[in-house]
Amino acid sequence: MITVLASITVKEEKKTEFLEIFKANIPAVKAEEGCLEYYPTIDFETPLPVQDKDAAVVTIVEQWKSIGALEEHINTPHMIAYKDKTQNMITGLSIKILQNA
Repeated sequence: MITVLASITVKEEKKTEFLEIFKANIPAVKAEEGCLEYYPTIDFETPLPVQDKDAAVVTIVEQWKSIGALEEHINTPHMIAYKDKTQNMITGLSIKILQNA
Protein backbone atom coordinates (compact mmCIF):
# COMPACT_ATOMS: atom_id res chain seq x y z
CA MET A 1 0.00 0.00 0.00
CA ILE A 2 1.15 3.52 -0.87
CA THR A 3 0.15 6.59 1.14
CA VAL A 4 0.39 10.06 -0.35
CA LEU A 5 0.34 13.33 1.59
CA ALA A 6 0.04 16.23 -0.82
CA SER A 7 0.26 19.66 0.83
CA ILE A 8 -1.18 22.23 -1.54
CA THR A 9 -0.82 25.94 -0.78
CA VAL A 10 -3.85 27.76 -2.15
CA LYS A 11 -4.39 31.48 -2.63
CA GLU A 12 -6.52 32.68 0.30
CA GLU A 13 -9.25 34.13 -1.90
CA LYS A 14 -9.44 30.88 -3.93
CA LYS A 15 -9.56 28.30 -1.14
CA THR A 16 -13.35 27.80 -1.17
CA GLU A 17 -13.42 27.48 -4.96
CA PHE A 18 -10.43 25.13 -4.90
CA LEU A 19 -12.13 22.85 -2.37
CA GLU A 20 -15.36 22.79 -4.42
CA ILE A 21 -13.44 21.72 -7.54
CA PHE A 22 -11.43 19.18 -5.58
CA LYS A 23 -14.48 17.64 -3.89
CA ALA A 24 -16.34 17.43 -7.20
CA ASN A 25 -13.48 15.26 -8.50
CA ILE A 26 -13.49 12.81 -5.57
CA PRO A 27 -16.09 10.35 -6.97
CA ALA A 28 -14.08 9.91 -10.19
CA VAL A 29 -10.87 9.33 -8.24
CA LYS A 30 -12.47 6.87 -5.82
CA ALA A 31 -13.81 4.92 -8.80
CA GLU A 32 -10.26 4.36 -10.06
CA GLU A 33 -8.82 0.87 -9.78
CA GLY A 34 -6.49 0.83 -6.78
CA CYS A 35 -7.80 3.88 -4.91
CA LEU A 36 -8.37 3.09 -1.23
CA GLU A 37 -8.69 6.60 0.26
CA TYR A 38 -8.78 10.10 -1.19
CA TYR A 39 -9.86 13.21 0.71
CA PRO A 40 -8.85 16.80 1.49
CA THR A 41 -8.00 18.00 5.00
CA ILE A 42 -7.28 21.38 6.58
CA ASP A 43 -5.58 22.31 9.84
CA PHE A 44 -7.57 21.64 12.99
CA GLU A 45 -7.27 24.10 15.84
CA THR A 46 -6.05 22.33 18.98
CA PRO A 47 -4.17 23.31 22.13
CA LEU A 48 -1.36 20.91 21.21
CA PRO A 49 1.88 22.85 20.72
CA VAL A 50 3.46 20.49 18.18
CA GLN A 51 1.29 21.38 15.22
CA ASP A 52 2.70 23.44 12.36
CA LYS A 53 -0.41 25.24 11.11
CA ASP A 54 -0.94 27.08 7.85
CA ALA A 55 -4.46 28.19 6.89
CA ALA A 56 -3.44 28.38 3.22
CA VAL A 57 -2.58 24.68 3.02
CA VAL A 58 -4.98 21.91 2.01
CA THR A 59 -3.48 18.49 2.68
CA ILE A 60 -4.72 15.66 0.51
CA VAL A 61 -4.59 12.19 2.05
CA GLU A 62 -4.46 9.37 -0.46
CA GLN A 63 -3.99 5.63 -0.20
CA TRP A 64 -3.36 3.41 -3.20
CA LYS A 65 -2.98 -0.35 -3.59
CA SER A 66 0.26 0.12 -5.53
CA ILE A 67 2.62 2.67 -7.03
CA GLY A 68 1.29 1.61 -10.43
CA ALA A 69 -2.23 2.64 -9.44
CA LEU A 70 -0.91 6.02 -8.28
CA GLU A 71 1.00 6.50 -11.53
CA GLU A 72 -2.13 5.74 -13.56
CA HIS A 73 -4.16 8.16 -11.39
CA ILE A 74 -1.90 11.09 -12.24
CA ASN A 75 -2.66 10.78 -15.96
CA THR A 76 -6.42 10.21 -15.89
CA PRO A 77 -8.58 12.69 -17.82
CA HIS A 78 -10.34 13.88 -14.66
CA MET A 79 -7.01 14.66 -12.94
CA ILE A 80 -5.75 16.55 -16.00
CA ALA A 81 -9.01 18.56 -15.99
CA TYR A 82 -8.67 19.20 -12.22
CA LYS A 83 -5.10 20.49 -12.70
CA ASP A 84 -6.23 22.79 -15.53
CA LYS A 85 -9.06 24.22 -13.40
CA THR A 86 -6.92 24.81 -10.29
CA GLN A 87 -3.47 25.73 -11.62
CA ASN A 88 -3.97 29.49 -11.11
CA MET A 89 -5.21 28.92 -7.54
CA ILE A 90 -2.13 27.10 -6.28
CA THR A 91 1.06 28.80 -5.07
CA GLY A 92 2.91 25.76 -3.76
CA LEU A 93 2.92 21.98 -3.67
CA SER A 94 4.75 19.44 -1.55
CA ILE A 95 4.18 15.71 -2.02
CA LYS A 96 5.27 12.82 0.20
CA ILE A 97 4.88 9.31 -1.18
CA LEU A 98 5.14 6.83 1.68
CA GLN A 99 5.11 3.11 2.29
CA ASN A 100 4.47 1.26 5.53
CA ALA A 101 7.64 0.83 7.59
